Amino acid sequence: MKIITLTVNPALDKSAKVDGIVATQKLKCHSIQYQPGGGGINISRMLKRLGTETTCIITSGGDTGNYLMDLLVKETIKPEIIPVKTWTRENLSVVDTQSNLQYRFGMPGNKLSIEELDAIKNLLIERVSSEDILVLSGSLAEKMPTDYYAQLIKLFADKNIKIVIDTSGPALKEALKENVFLMKPNQRELAQLAGKDFLYTAEQEAIAIELVHAKKAQYVVVSLGARGAFLACDDGVFYKSTPSVKVKSTIGAGDSMVAGLIFGIQNNFTPEKILRWGVACGVAATMSEGTNLGSKENIETVLKLMK
Repeated sequence: MKIITLTVNPALDKSAKVDGIVATQKLKCHSIQYQPGGGGINISRMLKRLGTETTCIITSGGDTGNYLMDLLVKETIKPEIIPVKTWTRENLSVVDTQSNLQYRFGMPGNKLSIEELDAIKNLLIERVSSEDILVLSGSLAEKMPTDYYAQLIKLFADKNIKIVIDTSGPALKEALKENVFLMKPNQRELAQLAGKDFLYTAEQEAIAIELVHAKKAQYVVVSLGARGAFLACDDGVFYKSTPSVKVKSTIGAGDSMVAGLIFGIQNNFTPEKILRWGVACGVAATMSEGTNLGSKENIETVLKLMK
Protein backbone atom coordinates (compact mmCIF):
# COMPACT_ATOMS: atom_id res chain seq x y z
CA MET A 1 0.00 0.00 0.00
CA LYS A 2 1.41 3.36 -1.09
CA ILE A 3 0.21 6.76 0.07
CA ILE A 4 0.12 9.34 -2.72
CA THR A 5 -0.60 12.97 -1.85
CA LEU A 6 -1.51 15.52 -4.51
CA THR A 7 -1.14 19.28 -4.06
CA VAL A 8 -2.35 21.18 -7.12
CA ASN A 9 -2.12 24.61 -5.45
CA PRO A 10 0.98 24.55 -3.21
CA ALA A 11 2.40 27.62 -1.51
CA LEU A 12 5.67 28.91 -0.17
CA ASP A 13 4.56 29.86 3.34
CA LYS A 14 6.26 32.87 4.92
CA SER A 15 5.72 33.62 8.61
CA ALA A 16 6.86 36.62 10.63
CA LYS A 17 6.32 38.45 13.91
CA VAL A 18 5.51 42.12 14.48
CA ASP A 19 5.65 43.92 17.83
CA GLY A 20 2.28 45.60 17.51
CA ILE A 21 0.18 45.88 14.33
CA VAL A 22 -0.84 49.48 13.65
CA ALA A 23 -2.65 50.62 10.51
CA THR A 24 -0.76 52.87 8.02
CA GLN A 25 2.55 52.58 9.88
CA LYS A 26 5.62 50.85 8.48
CA LEU A 27 5.94 47.72 10.59
CA LYS A 28 9.25 46.02 11.32
CA CYS A 29 9.01 42.24 10.89
CA HIS A 30 11.31 39.77 12.58
CA SER A 31 11.59 36.00 13.20
CA ILE A 32 11.08 35.31 9.49
CA GLN A 33 10.57 31.68 8.50
CA TYR A 34 9.87 29.93 5.20
CA GLN A 35 8.07 26.58 5.05
CA PRO A 36 6.53 24.39 2.33
CA GLY A 37 2.76 24.76 2.30
CA GLY A 38 -0.34 23.20 0.79
CA GLY A 39 -2.70 20.46 1.91
CA GLY A 40 -1.06 17.37 0.41
CA ILE A 41 2.43 18.70 1.17
CA ASN A 42 1.62 19.19 4.86
CA ILE A 43 0.11 15.71 5.04
CA SER A 44 3.30 14.22 3.55
CA ARG A 45 5.41 16.26 5.98
CA MET A 46 3.45 15.07 9.00
CA LEU A 47 3.39 11.44 7.87
CA LYS A 48 7.16 11.63 7.46
CA ARG A 49 7.41 12.54 11.16
CA LEU A 50 5.31 9.49 11.94
CA GLY A 51 7.80 7.33 10.03
CA THR A 52 5.57 6.88 6.99
CA GLU A 53 6.87 7.53 3.47
CA THR A 54 4.62 9.03 0.80
CA THR A 55 4.70 9.88 -2.88
CA CYS A 56 4.31 13.66 -2.73
CA ILE A 57 3.09 15.04 -6.09
CA ILE A 58 3.03 18.81 -6.52
CA THR A 59 2.84 21.46 -9.20
CA SER A 60 5.82 23.83 -9.23
CA GLY A 61 6.69 26.98 -11.12
CA GLY A 62 9.29 29.75 -10.97
CA ASP A 63 11.79 30.59 -8.23
CA THR A 64 9.18 30.21 -5.48
CA GLY A 65 8.49 26.68 -6.71
CA ASN A 66 12.20 25.85 -6.72
CA TYR A 67 12.63 27.18 -3.18
CA LEU A 68 9.63 25.18 -2.00
CA MET A 69 11.18 22.03 -3.49
CA ASP A 70 14.48 22.75 -1.73
CA LEU A 71 12.67 23.10 1.60
CA LEU A 72 10.95 19.73 1.08
CA VAL A 73 14.24 18.04 0.23
CA LYS A 74 15.69 19.42 3.49
CA GLU A 75 12.90 17.52 5.26
CA THR A 76 14.00 14.41 3.29
CA ILE A 77 10.86 14.52 1.15
CA LYS A 78 11.64 14.24 -2.55
CA PRO A 79 8.56 15.55 -4.35
CA GLU A 80 7.42 14.44 -7.79
CA ILE A 81 7.11 17.63 -9.79
CA ILE A 82 4.58 18.64 -12.42
CA PRO A 83 6.20 21.76 -13.98
CA VAL A 84 3.84 24.69 -14.58
CA LYS A 85 4.48 28.01 -16.29
CA THR A 86 3.15 30.28 -13.56
CA TRP A 87 5.09 30.85 -10.34
CA THR A 88 4.08 28.96 -7.22
CA ARG A 89 2.15 31.31 -4.93
CA GLU A 90 3.30 32.67 -1.57
CA ASN A 91 1.21 32.89 1.62
CA LEU A 92 1.94 35.10 4.62
CA SER A 93 1.15 34.74 8.32
CA VAL A 94 2.01 37.40 10.90
CA VAL A 95 1.86 37.13 14.68
CA ASP A 96 1.37 40.32 16.68
CA THR A 97 3.58 39.70 19.73
CA GLN A 98 1.60 42.22 21.82
CA SER A 99 -1.74 40.42 21.41
CA ASN A 100 -0.47 36.96 20.36
CA LEU A 101 -3.04 37.08 17.55
CA GLN A 102 -2.11 35.51 14.23
CA TYR A 103 -3.08 37.13 10.92
CA ARG A 104 -3.14 34.88 7.85
CA PHE A 105 -3.01 36.12 4.25
CA GLY A 106 -3.70 33.47 1.60
CA MET A 107 -2.93 34.24 -2.04
CA PRO A 108 -4.89 32.69 -4.92
CA GLY A 109 -3.13 30.14 -7.07
CA ASN A 110 -2.46 30.90 -10.71
CA LYS A 111 -4.37 29.40 -13.61
CA LEU A 112 -3.14 26.05 -14.94
CA SER A 113 -3.33 25.21 -18.64
CA ILE A 114 -5.30 22.26 -20.03
CA GLU A 115 -1.97 20.55 -20.79
CA GLU A 116 -0.84 20.99 -17.17
CA LEU A 117 -4.14 19.65 -15.83
CA ASP A 118 -3.80 16.62 -18.12
CA ALA A 119 -0.20 16.10 -16.94
CA ILE A 120 -1.50 15.77 -13.35
CA LYS A 121 -3.99 13.11 -14.43
CA ASN A 122 -1.40 11.19 -16.44
CA LEU A 123 1.09 11.12 -13.58
CA LEU A 124 -1.55 9.88 -11.15
CA ILE A 125 -2.54 7.10 -13.55
CA GLU A 126 1.13 6.05 -13.64
CA ARG A 127 1.65 6.18 -9.88
CA VAL A 128 -1.61 4.96 -8.31
CA SER A 129 -2.13 1.21 -7.99
CA SER A 130 -4.75 -1.05 -6.43
CA GLU A 131 -5.07 -0.75 -2.61
CA ASP A 132 -3.16 2.57 -2.52
CA ILE A 133 -4.35 5.61 -0.59
CA LEU A 134 -4.76 8.70 -2.79
CA VAL A 135 -5.01 11.98 -0.91
CA LEU A 136 -6.59 14.96 -2.69
CA SER A 137 -6.05 17.86 -0.33
CA GLY A 138 -6.07 21.63 -0.45
CA SER A 139 -7.67 24.34 -2.54
CA LEU A 140 -7.85 24.33 -6.31
CA ALA A 141 -5.78 26.88 -8.18
CA GLU A 142 -7.42 29.96 -9.67
CA LYS A 143 -9.91 29.17 -12.47
CA MET A 144 -9.41 25.41 -12.25
CA PRO A 145 -12.61 23.48 -13.02
CA THR A 146 -14.53 23.15 -9.75
CA ASP A 147 -15.11 19.48 -10.57
CA TYR A 148 -11.40 18.72 -11.07
CA TYR A 149 -11.13 16.58 -7.92
CA ALA A 150 -14.33 14.82 -8.99
CA GLN A 151 -12.69 14.09 -12.36
CA LEU A 152 -9.69 12.56 -10.59
CA ILE A 153 -11.90 10.46 -8.29
CA LYS A 154 -13.80 9.18 -11.33
CA LEU A 155 -10.52 8.04 -12.91
CA PHE A 156 -10.11 5.47 -10.14
CA ALA A 157 -13.77 4.62 -9.49
CA ASP A 158 -13.42 1.03 -10.75
CA LYS A 159 -10.13 0.38 -8.93
CA ASN A 160 -9.62 -0.60 -5.31
CA ILE A 161 -8.26 2.80 -4.24
CA LYS A 162 -8.89 4.51 -0.89
CA ILE A 163 -9.47 8.16 -1.79
CA VAL A 164 -9.17 10.81 0.93
CA ILE A 165 -10.63 14.22 0.12
CA ASP A 166 -9.99 17.38 2.13
CA THR A 167 -11.09 20.54 0.39
CA SER A 168 -13.95 23.02 0.67
CA GLY A 169 -16.63 24.96 -1.17
CA PRO A 170 -17.74 23.97 -4.67
CA ALA A 171 -14.74 21.65 -5.07
CA LEU A 172 -15.93 19.52 -2.13
CA LYS A 173 -19.54 19.56 -3.26
CA GLU A 174 -18.54 18.38 -6.74
CA ALA A 175 -16.15 15.75 -5.35
CA LEU A 176 -18.94 14.18 -3.31
CA LYS A 177 -20.90 13.44 -6.47
CA GLU A 178 -18.44 10.52 -6.52
CA ASN A 179 -17.68 8.10 -3.68
CA VAL A 180 -14.59 8.49 -1.47
CA PHE A 181 -13.07 6.57 1.43
CA LEU A 182 -12.67 9.48 3.85
CA MET A 183 -13.65 13.12 3.95
CA LYS A 184 -12.83 15.72 6.61
CA PRO A 185 -15.06 18.79 6.55
CA ASN A 186 -15.19 21.29 9.39
CA GLN A 187 -18.52 22.38 10.89
CA ARG A 188 -19.01 25.22 8.42
CA GLU A 189 -18.20 23.04 5.42
CA LEU A 190 -20.58 20.32 6.61
CA ALA A 191 -23.34 22.90 7.00
CA GLN A 192 -22.67 24.17 3.46
CA LEU A 193 -23.00 20.61 2.14
CA ALA A 194 -26.40 20.46 3.84
CA GLY A 195 -27.38 23.82 2.32
CA LYS A 196 -27.46 25.58 5.70
CA ASP A 197 -25.52 28.28 7.54
CA PHE A 198 -25.38 26.38 10.83
CA LEU A 199 -26.03 22.88 12.16
CA TYR A 200 -26.76 21.80 15.73
CA THR A 201 -24.83 18.82 17.10
CA ALA A 202 -27.61 16.32 16.38
CA GLU A 203 -27.93 17.69 12.84
CA GLN A 204 -24.16 17.39 12.28
CA GLU A 205 -24.25 13.74 13.33
CA ALA A 206 -27.29 13.06 11.15
CA ILE A 207 -25.71 14.60 8.04
CA ALA A 208 -22.43 12.72 8.61
CA ILE A 209 -24.22 9.39 9.08
CA GLU A 210 -26.37 10.11 6.03
CA LEU A 211 -23.20 10.55 3.94
CA VAL A 212 -21.90 7.21 5.24
CA HIS A 213 -25.17 5.35 4.57
CA ALA A 214 -25.33 6.88 1.08
CA LYS A 215 -21.84 5.38 0.47
CA LYS A 216 -20.45 8.86 -0.25
CA ALA A 217 -17.69 8.14 2.30
CA GLN A 218 -16.76 5.22 4.53
CA TYR A 219 -15.46 7.65 7.14
CA VAL A 220 -16.70 11.20 7.70
CA VAL A 221 -14.53 13.11 10.17
CA VAL A 222 -15.84 16.52 11.23
CA SER A 223 -13.37 18.84 12.91
CA LEU A 224 -14.88 20.90 15.74
CA GLY A 225 -12.04 23.38 16.19
CA ALA A 226 -10.83 23.66 19.77
CA ARG A 227 -13.44 21.09 20.86
CA GLY A 228 -11.85 18.24 18.89
CA ALA A 229 -13.63 16.16 16.25
CA PHE A 230 -16.08 13.36 15.65
CA LEU A 231 -15.93 10.41 13.27
CA ALA A 232 -18.98 8.82 11.67
CA CYS A 233 -18.86 5.36 10.09
CA ASP A 234 -20.94 2.17 9.91
CA ASP A 235 -19.91 1.40 13.50
CA GLY A 236 -21.47 4.62 14.79
CA VAL A 237 -20.32 8.09 15.86
CA PHE A 238 -17.18 8.62 17.95
CA TYR A 239 -16.04 11.84 19.62
CA LYS A 240 -12.57 12.88 20.75
CA SER A 241 -11.96 16.15 22.61
CA THR A 242 -8.69 18.05 22.57
CA PRO A 243 -6.43 18.40 25.61
CA SER A 244 -5.49 21.91 26.76
CA VAL A 245 -2.23 23.10 25.16
CA LYS A 246 -0.63 26.46 24.39
CA VAL A 247 -1.58 27.31 20.81
CA LYS A 248 1.13 29.03 18.79
CA SER A 249 -0.26 28.61 15.26
CA THR A 250 -3.27 26.95 13.68
CA ILE A 251 -1.73 26.70 10.20
CA GLY A 252 -1.60 23.13 8.98
CA ALA A 253 -3.61 21.76 11.92
CA GLY A 254 -6.36 20.39 9.66
CA ASP A 255 -3.81 18.84 7.29
CA SER A 256 -2.02 17.30 10.26
CA MET A 257 -5.30 15.80 11.47
CA VAL A 258 -5.75 14.15 8.07
CA ALA A 259 -2.21 12.77 8.29
CA GLY A 260 -3.01 11.21 11.67
CA LEU A 261 -6.22 9.70 10.30
CA ILE A 262 -4.32 8.20 7.36
CA PHE A 263 -1.69 6.80 9.74
CA GLY A 264 -4.50 5.09 11.64
CA ILE A 265 -6.07 3.71 8.47
CA GLN A 266 -2.72 2.42 7.22
CA ASN A 267 -2.24 0.57 10.51
CA ASN A 268 -5.78 -0.87 10.54
CA PHE A 269 -6.69 0.88 13.80
CA THR A 270 -10.25 0.87 15.14
CA PRO A 271 -12.38 3.91 14.20
CA GLU A 272 -11.94 5.33 17.71
CA LYS A 273 -8.15 4.97 17.56
CA ILE A 274 -8.03 6.43 14.04
CA LEU A 275 -9.81 9.52 15.38
CA ARG A 276 -7.50 9.69 18.39
CA TRP A 277 -4.42 9.83 16.18
CA GLY A 278 -6.05 12.40 13.91
CA VAL A 279 -6.90 14.74 16.77
CA ALA A 280 -3.46 14.23 18.39
CA CYS A 281 -1.62 15.21 15.20
CA GLY A 282 -3.88 18.23 14.69
CA VAL A 283 -3.33 19.46 18.25
CA ALA A 284 0.43 18.85 18.02
CA ALA A 285 0.59 21.12 14.95
CA THR A 286 -0.87 24.03 16.95
CA MET A 287 2.01 23.75 19.45
CA SER A 288 4.58 24.89 16.85
CA GLU A 289 5.04 28.34 15.35
CA GLY A 290 4.25 29.22 11.75
CA THR A 291 3.87 26.16 9.53
CA ASN A 292 6.42 24.00 11.34
CA LEU A 293 3.65 21.44 12.07
CA GLY A 294 3.86 19.02 14.98
CA SER A 295 7.04 17.31 16.12
CA LYS A 296 7.02 13.61 16.97
CA GLU A 297 7.68 14.57 20.61
CA ASN A 298 4.62 16.86 20.69
CA ILE A 299 2.44 14.15 19.12
CA GLU A 300 3.53 11.70 21.83
CA THR A 301 2.88 14.34 24.51
CA VAL A 302 -0.66 14.96 23.22
CA LEU A 303 -1.40 11.23 22.99
CA LYS A 304 -0.42 10.87 26.67
CA LEU A 305 -2.60 13.84 27.63
CA MET A 306 -5.54 12.28 25.77
CA LYS A 307 -5.38 9.12 27.90
